[in-house]
Amino acid sequence: MKETIRFHVNGQAVTVSVEPWWTLVRVLREELHLAGTKVGCEEGDCGTCTVLVDGKAVKSCIYPVMKAQGSNILTIEGLRQKDGQLHPLQQAFLDHFAVQCGYCTPGMIMVSVALLGENPRATDEEIRAALSGNLCRCTGYVKIIDAVRAASQASD
Repeated sequence: MKETIRFHVNGQAVTVSVEPWWTLVRVLREELHLAGTKVGCEEGDCGTCTVLVDGKAVKSCIYPVMKAQGSNILTIEGLRQKDGQLHPLQQAFLDHFAVQCGYCTPGMIMVSVALLGENPRATDEEIRAALSGNLCRCTGYVKIIDAVRAASQASD
């Protein structure tokens, strides 16, 4: 039996009818058509599905949608600035060639947004620790760490 839940996604109020066992990523992708949040492992291991719930990075493939009731959710689509410019982390990923196949990129950016929201001057060690739950097969992480560091330094 479906239940109605309410929350905000990328600043917009949303009301959806869901099955209680659905995950947040299912609702984001299938009900709200926000395909920027990727599905990789569906077990919380790869991090491609990372979104922010009330400012905290969560793996939406294992996050029960019912837990999102009343929350503020930010997805990769919600990062674009009001003036149309890319978010500084998105721009840094482009500037530092931190995107190869791009599949992990939304999750990497979202976990980095959460990190820099809590710690705007994160060290390389802190960046590595934050990214440790997100997997990338293409880049070797060096360019990703460079991009996050650059975005952190750009906020000065």
